[in-house]
Amino acid sequence: MVVCGDDGLAHRLAAELRGVYREQVTLVVPPSGRRVRQPVVGRARAASAALLDMVNAAVNRSGNGDQSGADRELEATEPTEDVLADAGVERATALALVYDDDETNIRAALTARRLNPRLRLVLRLYNRRLGQHIEDLLDQSAALATRDGSGSGPDGGPDAGAGAWSGSTTVLSDADTAAPALAATALVGTSKIVDTDGILLRAVERHPPAPGEVADPGLCTLALLSATSNDPAGTDGSEDSGEQGPQLLPDAAAVEAATGRGAVVLEQVSYSGPPLPAGRAGVPAFGELFSRRLRWSLAGLAACVVALAVALMVVTGDHPLHATYVTLLDLFSINEPAHNDDVGRQILQLLSGFVGLLLLPVLLAAVLEALGTFRTASSLRKPPRGLGGHVVLLGLGKIGTRVLTRLREMDIPVVCVEADPEARGMATARRLRVPVVLGDVTQEGVLEAAKIHRAHSLLALTSVDTTNLEAVLYARSVRSRLRVVLRLYDDDFATAVYRTLRAAHPRALTRSRSVTHLAAPSFAGAMMGRQILGAIPVERRVLLFAAVEVAGHPQLEGKTVGEAFRAGAWRVLALEVADGASGGGRAGSGGPVGSSGSVGSRLVWELPDTYVLRGVDRVVLAATRRGLAELLGRRARHGSGV
Repeated sequence: MVVCGDDGLAHRLAAELRGVYREQVTLVVPPSGRRVRQPVVGRARAASAALLDMVNAAVNRSGNGDQSGADRELEATEPTEDVLADAGVERATALALVYDDDETNIRAALTARRLNPRLRLVLRLYNRRLGQHIEDLLDQSAALATRDGSGSGPDGGPDAGAGAWSGSTTVLSDADTAAPALAATALVGTSKIVDTDGILLRAVERHPPAPGEVADPGLCTLALLSATSNDPAGTDGSEDSGEQGPQLLPDAAAVEAATGRGAVVLEQVSYSGPPLPAGRAGVPAFGELFSRRLRWSLAGLAACVVALAVALMVVTGDHPLHATYVTLLDLFSINEPAHNDDVGRQILQLLSGFVGLLLLPVLLAAVLEALGTFRTASSLRKPPRGLGGHVVLLGLGKIGTRVLTRLREMDIPVVCVEADPEARGMATARRLRVPVVLGDVTQEGVLEAAKIHRAHSLLALTSVDTTNLEAVLYARSVRSRLRVVLRLYDDDFATAVYRTLRAAHPRALTRSRSVTHLAAPSFAGAMMGRQILGAIPVERRVLLFAAVEVAGHPQLEGKTVGEAFRAGAWRVLALEVADGASGGGRAGSGGPVGSSGSVGSRLVWELPDTYVLRGVDRVVLAATRRGLAELLGRRARHGSGV
């Protein structure tokens, strides 16, 4: 495996591949790839400095902050052809390009595909549409090269590994991977959501109603929370928390015996429809286009026109359409004077001309109001008066923009704070008509302008960890029980901040999320050739959702759903079958019920334990990282001793 990147995701991915999947990894990073933390400045300098001292001490005690987890590490400014060749791309199984710059990843991917058409490529791209085109282009190139026999296998020969290595391309985004967990945490603090191409998996934390009782298991128990979760000095569900830590995918006996402990359960699975068209999001409604006073003025003038037309019809005996036509001509003063008509007709003409004089300024006002409304719609909105119960989102970069879109799809009120008027997410905020406060969050009055004192939660998602930390500390000084979620790139730093804030504010909900911690499992699974649908955090651990073909896996094929379940490793949640396939299973096996899906296939969620998994089935399962590695890992590459 070859991993190329310039930030913490590359190091985390390399450690994931080696520590969980036991792969041989070569890591390519620039000489200045490690980020240097900047000192904290601003109003919370003293508090932040004290907290950072404790955080740094905790990170140093962990002893693994600088470990890359790679067998071999190369330093190169850019992933050129010579660098990729030196890293062994011609003989590699998979290559991950996780640079922060999309262009760098695309350029390196094109070069790598030429060097090894059978190479499995995993790209980190923020642009979804471009990523889809690049994925199709690279897959087509690999297919043509393999068909022409020009590709070389991992052992160097033209046909080496032809049956084992597929030149597939997978485009992922760390922002898309982390956004569901960040948005869900801001909403209810305990929800975890995984979007699986229209299917929404929702997991929630449930606490026991009373000491000594068991939490409601819901549809399926995914995890048991750690016994020390209510202890601020506890390990808080880290990998080394032992028996007191969280138990992922427990069996029925463990759930029944876990009295007094919370649980993460599968509460709901529903279809997530497509978002609203972008072209309609910025069009104001008629009620917003014109003011209430102007609407009443237009209605009054229209009533006058109707009354004049009716009066003219009575006086002259004309047809209603002709009477209306003549009234409009008099209204706009383009009719002949009624010199020779009777007095009633002359009076009506004068009244129509007077109403026409009143109509002109009203029409001008309508035009000006409409232009002003469209101009305001294209500019940034300010937080309205009386706003409360909203989410304050700091930062409209890659992560912030994705989280903002998620929150608005769920109709959650949001107020954004951004220092850069040209930030990536400003256009999205204008399109979604979300209020934005322009200013540095470390300056006085910025969070107050975002109504932080009446907010439901705070999402600190800027690209600077210390800025996020300072904003959270100040927000807690304004409202001590405010729900806060921090985006911290380094996982060790996030763990230390979480423990310290929990100790300082035991009654407030605090969540620190490392983007690399949430994104690395999906990238690692893609490098192994598996479709990772998403991941949810369970305290300081991660539970993965993957789509797996049953064929070729003896742990699944020919076994019932109950027999295939392995506590602490994996659990089958759903079954995907073709529309023409029978859902009843074998005789006596107990067919699945409750299917939903798209054209050509259907997804079955209610699987009885007696249903026998067949080789043609494709299942969605929840698994731990080590469980997924055991089920799907390429253990034959490491010899019989592994």
